[in-house]
Amino acid sequence: MATKTAIKPTKTAKPDYPRIAVPPPGPKAQKIIALDKEYTSPSYIKEYGLVMAGGKGAMVEDVDGNRYIDWMAGIAVSATGYNHPAVVKAVQEQAGKFLHICGTDFYYEPMAKLCQKLAQLAPGGAKEKWRVFLSNSGAEAVEGAVKLARCHTGRSRLIAFDGAFHGRTYAALTLTQSKVKYKEGFGPFLPDVYHLPYDYPYAGIDGIAAAQRLFEREVSPREIAAVFIEPFQGEGGYVMPRPEFLKAWRKICDDNGILLIFDEIQTGVGRTGKMWAADYFGVTPDVLLTAKGLGSGLPIGAILAKERVMTWKQGTHGTTFGGNPVGCAAALATLALVEGELCENARKMGERLIAGLRKLSQKFACIGDVRGVGLMIGVEFVKDRATKEPAGELTHELELRAFSKGLLLLSCGKSVIRVAPPLVLNAYDVDTGLSILEECLRELTA
Repeated sequence: MATKTAIKPTKTAKPDYPRIAVPPPGPKAQKIIALDKEYTSPSYIKEYGLVMAGGKGAMVEDVDGNRYIDWMAGIAVSATGYNHPAVVKAVQEQAGKFLHICGTDFYYEPMAKLCQKLAQLAPGGAKEKWRVFLSNSGAEAVEGAVKLARCHTGRSRLIAFDGAFHGRTYAALTLTQSKVKYKEGFGPFLPDVYHLPYDYPYAGIDGIAAAQRLFEREVSPREIAAVFIEPFQGEGGYVMPRPEFLKAWRKICDDNGILLIFDEIQTGVGRTGKMWAADYFGVTPDVLLTAKGLGSGLPIGAILAKERVMTWKQGTHGTTFGGNPVGCAAALATLALVEGELCENARKMGERLIAGLRKLSQKFACIGDVRGVGLMIGVEFVKDRATKEPAGELTHELELRAFSKGLLLLSCGKSVIRVAPPLVLNAYDVDTGLSILEECLRELTA
């Protein structure tokens, strides 16, 4: 009888990233950057010289062969990472059938199925029926929500918050209040919009008290159509409010016939470890806006509204390209992955990341605060922990230094590094990224 040969377990090869083959931006990247600078609009920001060629999972490769761990996901967009086979397959199959037929005027299955799926996933469970309008982007979803709020309530006045970012088109820009440069030279903006302080525990800002002052001195709550709020603020500094802040606004809206609109363009689709930040905080809005991660990189957004709220008449709002069939296919594949496995992964990897970042805060006095949930984490840098004075120059230098070592970061607010990686991030990506971050901080604070 022949003896069986024991099969030795295969050793898992160490991932071949990060890898800096040439100091970025390399020669190929420099040529593309030069071409871009010559012909593109000067309004683009271009944080640093990353010229992407491809990627896999949470790894990005540039045109010179450098490989990076991605902790920013194209501003929280690449939810399923790069080249996820399920998303790629869905896109290829739909692209092989047809690329467009206007969803405002005609029917196709991907659009109907995506609207059904989003309505079923809406926060608050199955207590109420929801309806969905598909857009091209987050800003377009915001614009549509302003129209919907005014149409449904018959009121014109709106409330938004300091630090808010809702987009750069006109209604969205009126609601935005994060940086002066977004608005300078572009007025006048929409009338009847009020901005209030956002609840910011680390900065000692109580966002609840400000509402009472507004309603006592400036405007009756009975004249407000809607409150636009990011349940976890993005561009303003990855600010995580107290749960009672959102609950207080839910009550104010209920008491006065105001629509509570959650801008979940950055927080939604599994980023917080729940499908929506609304689910995490246990507060159900009347309208929810999503985009960014919804299509894993394809341009698609949506307005989700309770059926009793989505009362605009036929033909009053539409879009030529919104709900594009290829975008719908990508979104359906994305939602299946997020619902099936990536929410759980975001929770696990988020806990690992936050624990590691808090260990770093014990080593480096420049880290004033680490906050977040899931894979939406803010690291606030300060010059002095006692005064909490922002360290804006440090965050910029940290971005550049991390880029040179193979870690992609992106800042927000006055001095916050936002950690918003693809939801497929694994333990290697977390631990290796933390090591690079620690090395950078040692060098910058030596």
